[in-house]
Amino acid sequence: MGDVKVRGLQHVSSPIPEGGQGGVRRFYGEVLGLSELPVPRTLDPRKLVWFSAGEKLELHFFPGEQAPGSERHLCLEVEDLGAVRRALEDAGLEPYNVTPIPNRPRFFCRDPFGNLIEFTTIQGSYLEQT
Repeated sequence: MGDVKVRGLQHVSSPIPEGGQGGVRRFYGEVLGLSELPVPRTLDPRKLVWFSAGEKLELHFFPGEQAPGSERHLCLEVEDLGAVRRALEDAGLEPYNVTPIPNRPRFFCRDPFGNLIEFTTIQGSYLEQT
């Protein structure tokens, strides 16, 4: 087991309904401001939508089975939680607060397809009490 060396998380894939590509582009591209990436030519760019979500991290969306109400989620670290929350509310979504973590203010929101997203800002170690 000592030979396994994980370099980091490269991407997260989330399902969307058939035909949901336009909605994904509006939410992740326009509301959250992520840059869309070209889909590899060996895959179907009519079905898949990829975004850059920070240095060396990608979000991939594909038509697939939804899991309404699931608590499984991805977390995006953002610079300004208040600005993101306002953008989500302006887009008609309902961000909500959860149990706080020291030095990691955060909230959750579901995307238009029901996928759960946590938004946070890392201010220091969560082990340090402030």
